[in-house]
Amino acid sequence: MRVAHFDCYNGVSGDMTLGALVSAGVPEEVIRDGLASLKLPVKVEFERIRRGGFAAVLVRVEAPVEEEHRFLPEIEAILDRGSLTASQKTLALRIFRRLAEAEAAVHGIPVEKVHFHEVGALDSIADIVGSAIGLDWLKVERFTSRPVPTGHGTVKAAHGVMPIPTPATAELLRGVPLAPSPIQVELTTPTGAAILTTLVSEWIPSPVMRIERIGYGAGHRDFVEQANLLRLFVGTVDSTLPQECDRIVVLETNLDDLSPQMIGYCMERLLAAGALDVFTQPILMKKNRPGIVLTVLAPESLVAELEDMLFAETTTFGIRRYIVERRKLQRKPHTVQTPFGPVLGKLGWLEGRPPTFAPEYEDCARIARERQVPLRQVYEAAVMAFRREQES
Repeated sequence: MRVAHFDCYNGVSGDMTLGALVSAGVPEEVIRDGLASLKLPVKVEFERIRRGGFAAVLVRVEAPVEEEHRFLPEIEAILDRGSLTASQKTLALRIFRRLAEAEAAVHGIPVEKVHFHEVGALDSIADIVGSAIGLDWLKVERFTSRPVPTGHGTVKAAHGVMPIPTPATAELLRGVPLAPSPIQVELTTPTGAAILTTLVSEWIPSPVMRIERIGYGAGHRDFVEQANLLRLFVGTVDSTLPQECDRIVVLETNLDDLSPQMIGYCMERLLAAGALDVFTQPILMKKNRPGIVLTVLAPESLVAELEDMLFAETTTFGIRRYIVERRKLQRKPHTVQTPFGPVLGKLGWLEGRPPTFAPEYEDCARIARERQVPLRQVYEAAVMAFRREQES
C-alpha cells in the first residue's frame, strides 16, 4: 500500500502542501497544466529556497485581487470547465465542500449560501486544486498526520480580528489532536486544515512505513524558533500483514498519599476506558516515604481522557508522558476444544515463525467456576488442546 504522512510540526497551509508535493517529486508542469485548464488569471511559480537551513520549495501565486466572493456552486463550475481527471476534480471538490461545511457550521447557514472569503480567492483556488492534482499524481492510498499545531494569538480576517485558531479552522479540526506551539502566529490555515481533514485517517507522530520520498514545503514567514516547513513523507507499507510495530504513550505518576482501595478503583476505570495496560511499582520517595509509580500504557487517541481520569481519581499534581515504540506479535482470537468445552484464547506470531497460544484468563476462570475444577487444570487443558491441533 502506498502511504503519505504529513509531518506538520510547524502547521500546514495550502501553499506549504503544494510546495511539499513538488519537493517530493510531483512535476511542476503537471500542476501548471491542470491549473491552466481552469482558465483563471493565475500564475504559479515554484522557487527552490533554503528555510531554516533546509532545502525546500516555496510556492508563489500571482493573481489579481478580487472584490467579490465566490459561493460553492461557482467553485464547482470552475472545476467542471477544466480538464482535470475525475479523481483530481473529486478530491478538490471534497476539500472545498469540507471548507463550506465548516463555514456553514460556524455561521449557522446552509452550505450553498456560504460565500468563501480568502479561501475563494484565486490564490487559494490554485493552492487547493494544485494540491489535489499533486496528491492524485502520487497515487497514495492512505494518509496519516502528526497532531496539528495551530499557533496562538490573533489574525486579521474578512470578519475582523479573530483568535487563533480561527473559527473555521477550529471547526475543521474538531476531533483532531492538537499540538502546542510557542509561535504567536497562525500556523494552520483553514485551507491546510481542510486538506488534512479531508485526507487523513489516523493522527500519529509517525507511521510504520518504508520512506521513498521526502518533500519540504516552505511557508512565507521565517521564524526564529524553528524552520517554517511542512515535511511530507511518501512511501509504502505491506498491507497484506498486520503491523508488528506501533507507538503508544506511557503515562506515569508517583503516589504516596492515596489509599490502595482508591488506586485499585482507578486502575479498573483506566482499563475500562481503553488503557492497554495499567500497573504499579513500589518505590521509595523523598523523605524516605514508601510510595508507588502508577503506570498507564495508552493509545495516543485516549491520552487526554486517561490523563483527566488520573487527575480526577488520584492525588497527583502531575503526570509524566512519553511516546514509546513497541514491537508486538501479530494476533487473532482462537478457540480450542477441551474436555471442559471450548476455551477462548489468542494466537500470536511473527512472520515465518510458529504461533503461540494464550488461553484467556476470564474464559478459563468462568469454566473452572462452572465445572468446580482447579483453574490450572482448565488452563493446561487448553494449552494441550492447541498443541494437539499443531501436531495433527
